[in-house]
Amino acid sequence: MGRRRKGRAVTGWLCLDKPERMTSTDAVGKVRWLFGAARVGHAGTLDPLATGILPIALGEATKTVALVQATPKTYRFTVRWGMATDTDDAEGETVTTSDARPGDAEIATALPAFTGAIMQRPPAFSAIKVEGERAYDLAREGAPPDLPERPVTIDVLELADRPDTDHAVFECVCGSGTYVRALARDLGRTLGCLGHVVELRRLAVGPFTEDNAITLDELTRRRAEADDPCELDATLLPLGFGLVDLPEIPVTRNDAARLGRGQAVLLRGRDAPVTTGPAHATLAGETIALGEVDAGTFHPRRVFAGKQ
Repeated sequence: MGRRRKGRAVTGWLCLDKPERMTSTDAVGKVRWLFGAARVGHAGTLDPLATGILPIALGEATKTVALVQATPKTYRFTVRWGMATDTDDAEGETVTTSDARPGDAEIATALPAFTGAIMQRPPAFSAIKVEGERAYDLAREGAPPDLPERPVTIDVLELADRPDTDHAVFECVCGSGTYVRALARDLGRTLGCLGHVVELRRLAVGPFTEDNAITLDELTRRRAEADDPCELDATLLPLGFGLVDLPEIPVTRNDAARLGRGQAVLLRGRDAPVTTGPAHATLAGETIALGEVDAGTFHPRRVFAGKQ
């Protein structure tokens, strides 16, 4: 007999404003407990030092995590010049120092080299696996791995503020897999002054922004006042919220039934969408399936259970 999953079947997205000093895994665990949910996952790890937007998927929304992870992310971060640390942030030990400090003009000149498609070496203290071991575990044991460079994309990188000569504040929009800590490290090396991140906030992950975010403190307060965890469901965004970059294919109830059986549906009629490739099918505005459109037919690849 199969093992029963504990928790209730609640579906949706929570746009969490993660606090500092909390891991993304701990944030997921807290949300799971508050909602009494059976299935919970997150779309993009945030370092404990970092604050800001952490999209958390519940129930059927966990099937779309990879799509949300692939969306652009926006960060605001502060770099402390003149010091390199082993973790590339303020959590680590100082390994090298420099008396040099860059001027605004020097910084502006360096930024184009870090914009667009670039190669980046991830920090030794990262969750990347090396022969089955996490890089940060190896680093903590005194054997930091020499991780290979990999391609990342940085769409926007701007100097946002200069509080003093020792610090610079940047904003960037980047693709999945980009390490802001590595960006600060490499900027410091290029400018000949060294550098590490002392403050980091994620402002957005695709459509998830500060405008639709909620804090753990607020969630905890609401749960304490609620008679039932179901009362927290009003804080959730719909399953399809994270799929704004995919074409939407509205279908009829009959076609929805076919999709539920894993069958393809013909997109017919004068108003049939003209598109090919990945898309999501909706019934009355609610996402019911992910799939591909080919030759005027929607082929379901992943069907969502129940009413979202």
